[in-house]
Amino acid sequence: MVKEIRIYIEGGGDSKNTKKLIKEGFAGFLKPIADIARNQKIKWDIIICGTRNNAFRDFKNALKSHPDAFNILLVDAEAPVKINSPWEHLKLRDNWDKPAGVDDNNCHLMVQTMEAWFIADIATLKKFYGQGFKENAVPKNANVEIIAKDNLERILKTATGSTTKGEYHKIKHAYKLLELLDVDQVCQASPYCDRLFTTLTSKMTVSTSNTDAE
Repeated sequence: MVKEIRIYIEGGGDSKNTKKLIKEGFAGFLKPIADIARNQKIKWDIIICGTRNNAFRDFKNALKSHPDAFNILLVDAEAPVKINSPWEHLKLRDNWDKPAGVDDNNCHLMVQTMEAWFIADIATLKKFYGQGFKENAVPKNANVEIIAKDNLERILKTATGSTTKGEYHKIKHAYKLLELLDVDQVCQASPYCDRLFTTLTSKMTVSTSNTDAE
């Protein structure tokens, strides 16, 4: 039975303050899952790690320091994902070896980067940036994961450059946008995001079933 969930996430820059802000953003975005965890009395923690290499390092350390937890690595894919296994994708792109004792349920990707999630919810972007937001600059893809990594930030900056908040800024704006995103909307447009929510929900559903059976 899962008694603790720990998610190790790439992002937040180098400072404690910016990591704290991104953690708040992810806490807001993942709140539906956190609420289930709280109701099931499952410990829940989000760890913002800075660089992707740091995220992988911290995840591997957690396998030893928190062996009884369900530990998850969440990083940008940084490229199209052309194979079913996220670990195989990270092996090909980053030469990361899958640690012993874990499977694909422990590895999740933001495809191709976190910015795709923002593009998935144009209504939230429009509401957040307000007057001057160029909605036509944002492609209305049914699957945002096919948008090339190099285009994602450029699209957001083009769409937001004339707004009072100014063009999209990863540290200043990302955490606020994460809190506001419509989870269902993002999951519909991003299969890997849906996979993250489905995996976490199923882990806690299994936990509930086991508890009921005891």
